[in-house]
Amino acid sequence: MATFLYKLGRSAFRRRRLVALLWVALLAVAGIGAATAPTATSSSFSIPGTEAQRAFDLLEERFPGAGADGATARVVFQAPEGQKMTDAAHKAVVEDTVAQLKSGSDQIVSVTDPYTAQAVSQDGSTAYVSVSYKVNGMELTDATREALTEAGQDAQGKGLTVEVGGDALQTMPATGAGEIVGVVVAGIVLVMTFGSLVAAGLPLLTAIIGVGIGVATITALASVLDLGSTTSTLAMMIGLAVGIDYALFIVSRYRAELAEGREKEEAAGRAVGTAGSAVVFAGLTVVIALVGLAVVNIPMLTKMGFAAAGTVVIAVLIALTLIPALLGFAGDKVIGRKERKGLKLHQEGEGAAKPADKPNGGTRWARFVLRRPILVLLVGVLGLGAIALPAASLEMGLPDDGVKPVSATERRAYDALSDGFGPGFNGPLLVVVDGDKATADRTVATIKGLDGWAAVTPATPNKAGDAAMITVVPKDRPSSAATESLVHDIRDATGDDVLVTGATAMNIDFSEKMNDALVPYLALVVGLAFVLLTLVFRSVLVPLKAALGFLLSVVAALGAVVAVFQWGWLGGLFGVEQTGPIMSMMPIFMVGVVFGLAMDYEVFLVTRMREAYVHGERPGEAIVTGFRHSARVVTAAAVIMIAVFAGFIGMTDQMIKMIGFGLAVAVLFDAFVVRMAIVPAVLALLGHKAWWLPKWLDRLLPNVDVEGESLTKPDPAGEPRERDLVKV
Repeated sequence: MATFLYKLGRSAFRRRRLVALLWVALLAVAGIGAATAPTATSSSFSIPGTEAQRAFDLLEERFPGAGADGATARVVFQAPEGQKMTDAAHKAVVEDTVAQLKSGSDQIVSVTDPYTAQAVSQDGSTAYVSVSYKVNGMELTDATREALTEAGQDAQGKGLTVEVGGDALQTMPATGAGEIVGVVVAGIVLVMTFGSLVAAGLPLLTAIIGVGIGVATITALASVLDLGSTTSTLAMMIGLAVGIDYALFIVSRYRAELAEGREKEEAAGRAVGTAGSAVVFAGLTVVIALVGLAVVNIPMLTKMGFAAAGTVVIAVLIALTLIPALLGFAGDKVIGRKERKGLKLHQEGEGAAKPADKPNGGTRWARFVLRRPILVLLVGVLGLGAIALPAASLEMGLPDDGVKPVSATERRAYDALSDGFGPGFNGPLLVVVDGDKATADRTVATIKGLDGWAAVTPATPNKAGDAAMITVVPKDRPSSAATESLVHDIRDATGDDVLVTGATAMNIDFSEKMNDALVPYLALVVGLAFVLLTLVFRSVLVPLKAALGFLLSVVAALGAVVAVFQWGWLGGLFGVEQTGPIMSMMPIFMVGVVFGLAMDYEVFLVTRMREAYVHGERPGEAIVTGFRHSARVVTAAAVIMIAVFAGFIGMTDQMIKMIGFGLAVAVLFDAFVVRMAIVPAVLALLGHKAWWLPKWLDRLLPNVDVEGESLTKPDPAGEPRERDLVKV
């Protein structure tokens, strides 16, 4: 592989104008396709195999046009202190609002009148209007949302306190601010790392090009493949992360080869042949993690995983071709002025030492770990183990409006409903009966015999009389354990012809499905990556250490998430106003994203150690060499990723805040504790055994030559290859 990539790098360097033109043309084609493609709607959300989904399917069949899985909204009215919503003036305002809502959009299915639907609290202080829509929250038009908010604002100005809640206001959080912060921090870190604006700009430029092509392609294909407007979110986040990482490592290796005195074309070829090999295998681990999301069997996640994996493939191809082409245009400018001057003196025979031979921070840290490997290992493992302890109390669910900041109208509507009617009114259950009226009446009686409900409505049959709907209001809030128990109790107490659904039940089923899929997903991703890393490092213990270290960092990150978002520790520092269950997709999402990035750092760092070991250095010397060449770049890559993810912590949306925090601390733990401390400590203790491989397995595995050993071998005549000659 190293030889093939070496030739590819040199070819791209020589034909740089053609290569650059091809990538620009590809970006233009993708952009035109995105601009001319039909506007993407939200991909329909479904959870195959769950009772909540079967109930939705039955509702669509027996209650056509009812918008069973459509968005809902609640306009909550509160009378001034000492007055009631039943007062004539207030009643007139509510009735005007109902009429305004009905005429505000053609996406509305129904609008209830609180005075006929018994939606006025017992003390008369609060009333609410329920609005049902034909489509889900992500498919509502801006005009529909504006009509909803305007209706609330108009009523607000007539003496009432009016708040609007429900998933009808759900929109994709604007992530632009987080991305801008990440790119700015990335630029600063790259300039500090390379000391050259040109070298710092290359990874940013190519990452943006790769993300642009990937996201534009997703947009162009969204309507055809039903990808939905949310599919590009993960692709953008991961594409930006790996795009910067991969380019960073290629450029760094190119600079190192120049420092050795090689010509520019030769340096580009060697950079792609060595670091490029690591890029290919690191990219494969990320692709495995993202494509593996299909194991969960939730179409939306599967599409997001495949789309993000495609963007990663584009990032790898750009690193292998566009980066060497742009290096050809950049020339000596990828090296800072001071380094250029030192390199020129060295080439003229006046330099005392090559820049690569000078000790740096990575060298000093590696030597410290080699002197005290047991101490470093114990501190790292015990420290992460202590942080991981809260993960034992992990409670999963989907956050509701109750975790939004009090400045949001959805949160104030949630609190008003809880105060006026009880917390369960924020998450009613919809029970669907596949049977006649007698069956439905028996179901109502059975549910009333259970604990945990606040209200049970009479059954509402369909026109054919062969199905009915029953609304059950829990006593507790939607995300509580008591409400989850009520859902299970109803399902256990009723027969197969009774199904429980609604947003609350769907969230419960979604959480359970994600929880059930976690172990198979982990086994698939870690298992395939173990095989891949065994092939890369030709070792059994190094991949095993990599996998165990990753699991430790992810569990520690989950522990930190539980402590902050579930227990409320340091919640004020991170803007957590209301604690609650951890988002149910968080563990799998963290495994998929962090595993890919962790294996990036593992491959780039340990590959350089393996390269030094293969070329004759002793195990300890190889560790120092690997850190001297790679530690600074891995550190820069990790700081960039932490900045990208931490930029999302400041957002108001609780789910995005949680994702940003979880990913940031996971990268922090994995890069700086596991890869920088635990990995060298374990390798130091293992010595030569770290690179042990059973002979039978050695014969079975193909030699992919990630270290570029073939680039230094003499030709059959015994003479050095022409490309190995160093010009001085």
